[in-house]
Amino acid sequence: MSSGSTCREVVLHVYDVTKTGSEKTDNTVRMINRFFKDGIGVGGIFHSAVQVYGEEEWSFGLCYRGTGVFCCPVRQNPMYTFRESIVLGVTSFSNSEVNQILIQLSHEWPGCSYDLLSRNCNHFTNAFCQKLGARKIPGWVNRFANAGYTANVVAETTALQFRQVKSDIANASRVAYEFLTGLGQKEHDRAESRAVNQNRSSPRFQGNWFRNIVSAGAKPSTT
Repeated sequence: MSSGSTCREVVLHVYDVTKTGSEKTDNTVRMINRFFKDGIGVGGIFHSAVQVYGEEEWSFGLCYRGTGVFCCPVRQNPMYTFRESIVLGVTSFSNSEVNQILIQLSHEWPGCSYDLLSRNCNHFTNAFCQKLGARKIPGWVNRFANAGYTANVVAETTALQFRQVKSDIANASRVAYEFLTGLGQKEHDRAESRAVNQNRSSPRFQGNWFRNIVSAGAKPSTT
């Protein structure tokens, strides 16, 4: 497969969540992924993003204001460790129609609604793929969010350790979002003081990537 998505191809890019800022959490994630995914093939703790047309991948993360939908160059999210790419089929939608789907999703997925277990990046990419008419993401990508699977992980460690891992991963998602959309600390401080309801009622695109897709109805580069 070439470096970019060709024509109508829908590609899922999967990352290991191993740049959380906590060495202990990173080691725990590596251990879980090594055993549960690489060892027995049932799942692990992963970040995912969808590429369709162009050289950008789309995902979802925690933020305090506006939409949580964002994009970055394919396989180059610096906040996670790239693992693999999976072709999920092709879409029948045109470039401009995909752009409209992303605008719709930006309203439906505010950053403040992010939850590691019930509404994370993998839930978003699965929803995006379904709207594109592609296959669902593989079950192992989001297995950790399944309540039964989570219970098994907790049983192997402790509830306290799990809560710390959950907190570290959620924080990593926020940091990744802010880094990739250019949100600084001042923006973060201002956003925290705003009501959550304002986020839900007035979702908006953030960062240069979003300004690109809403201008003249064009998506980012399709080279």
